[in-house]
Amino acid sequence: MRDQLKSEAGQPPALPSPRRSPPAQPDPGTGPATEAGTGPEAGPGTGSDGHDRVAERLAYLDSATRRINSALDLAATLRNVCRVLVPTLADAAVVHLRDPLPNVEREPGFPEQLRIHHSHGTRLGRRGRPAGDDRRDSRYGSHYGSRYGARSTADTGPATPVTRGGALAHTLLSRRPAEPVVLGATDDSGSARTTELLRELYGARGLSRLGPGTSVLALPLRGRKAVLGLLVLIRRPPERTGRPSFDAADTATAAHLATQAGLAVDTALRYAREWEIANELQRSMLPLRLPQPHGVRLAQRYLPGERGAQVGGDWYDAVPLPGNRVALIVGDVMGHSLTSAAIMGQLRTSAQTLAALDLPPHEVLYHLDEQAQRLGREQHLATCVYAVYDPIANRVVIANAGHVPPVLVQPDGTAELLDLESGAPIGVGGVDFSSVELPAPPGSALLLFTDGLVETRSRPLSDGLELLRARLANAHRHTPENLCQEALRILPPGDRGDDIALLAACFDGIPAGDVAHWYLQPRNETPGRARRLVAHTLRRWGLEKLTEATELMVSELVTNAVQHATRPITLSLVRTSRLRCEVGDDSPLLPRPRRTGPEDERGRGLQIVARCAERWGATRLGTGKVVWFEQRLP
Repeated sequence: MRDQLKSEAGQPPALPSPRRSPPAQPDPGTGPATEAGTGPEAGPGTGSDGHDRVAERLAYLDSATRRINSALDLAATLRNVCRVLVPTLADAAVVHLRDPLPNVEREPGFPEQLRIHHSHGTRLGRRGRPAGDDRRDSRYGSHYGSRYGARSTADTGPATPVTRGGALAHTLLSRRPAEPVVLGATDDSGSARTTELLRELYGARGLSRLGPGTSVLALPLRGRKAVLGLLVLIRRPPERTGRPSFDAADTATAAHLATQAGLAVDTALRYAREWEIANELQRSMLPLRLPQPHGVRLAQRYLPGERGAQVGGDWYDAVPLPGNRVALIVGDVMGHSLTSAAIMGQLRTSAQTLAALDLPPHEVLYHLDEQAQRLGREQHLATCVYAVYDPIANRVVIANAGHVPPVLVQPDGTAELLDLESGAPIGVGGVDFSSVELPAPPGSALLLFTDGLVETRSRPLSDGLELLRARLANAHRHTPENLCQEALRILPPGDRGDDIALLAACFDGIPAGDVAHWYLQPRNETPGRARRLVAHTLRRWGLEKLTEATELMVSELVTNAVQHATRPITLSLVRTSRLRCEVGDDSPLLPRPRRTGPEDERGRGLQIVARCAERWGATRLGTGKVVWFEQRLP
């Protein structure tokens, strides 16, 4: 619907310039003077002049309808409505909408109150108090909130209650506009009701501000299921403007445009609701917070596209791996829709599962490519960059699937765009991905991002990449949070057509002196040797207080590994702010805690580990498993 409206509207056509008619002078040959208009406010006449007026009015209706429907944002829609009416058809316009804004997917019921959301050409506010024109006011507390940028005259005061059975309620619930009224003139039954409606809206003081001779027309704004608000048009006294009061032709023209405006407001509210649902769906599938493994500091940013753009499929993630490593992932599902957000959630879940298996980066992308092809009959393409950082080896392994290249910042401040084999996007099928291993010394940093950061409507991708590289070269000693902020500074002002995902990693590394690693043969005497190695290492690190508990837990885990392993067992100790121990073997069977009876000789090892360790867990790898536990340093 959005693309259809945009392509249909294009650039809003120029509206006819207002043509105000002075009072007609007496014609000696035709008798008394009559008032004749030549703009859209004039009624049809006879002969060629009458046909010209009808044609001009039809052209005005056509161009006005196109402009009213040229936007899907509520603020822009209300602005366009007022601009097509003022000054061509009226001297001022005020748009009142239900407060709070309704959910147009359901029947909202009786309109309990209205609030001014936009005005043009007047400073008339609630209860006659002056209000600014075209200024933001987010205090009206609408259903959608100020997120959708609805414009309101400032200082509008409290909402106007709608009294059941009153003139305002009658006009809102009817399908016809209220009778035009000229303030100060003799009222008939129809215009008297309109005067009462204005008194309900603006109070007696507001009517006095309009002044005698002012012509007012009130029209309901109806959506597809219910009334959404009221449009009030104002013409100042003829002696001030030279334009007559609203007549039947003006009322018919305004009623047609009010119908279009009501449908456009309904469409804007529906689009806002869909945007909100899609945005919340996408945010709910992104991680609320990132893990903070030792040896690396992480930060992320996510910026949704502006309201003019539908929700995208950008995502980021970080997955802790055995050996204090961490997997860094940023991806972008092509397209902008709810489907893109849903596909993003599925791919992110698959990436987490594959990362936990500790597969090489190119293998992870290969399996993601297979998964994308199984998601449905349609092709769902996505780009992705996957990196694994090892803080002990100070290395990073990266694979790319059609994504923009990451930026690696060296400790001396040099920033470079990594020259990776881009590969094909995920979902193409039959593509061979490759991994690249690079040094990542302490003090370096890596920024993964999506193309929305560097590619905009006014800037090509290559220029954006170079601008980002130059910007990050001056921010290499910052925290990862500041690294994200510096990257976002390259965004030009104005609407973003795409969402943006950033993942920054500052590499600190883990000193080699804080790491101990052994390979042990799966023999009966191996648990005893493991206890001696651990005790010696803890004494060297000055952690004698942890020796007894650590020896006990290591003995239990190594004993279990010896019973299942067919290849050498790995034993690792890492000292950071905690002491972490990992025992790995080639058996894929994960240990599970179980209840044991008084006579059971097996099954108590994990209970001991769970009781003595601060945290523990087991991770299945592509070649086996790793069981680990952590203790707080004394």
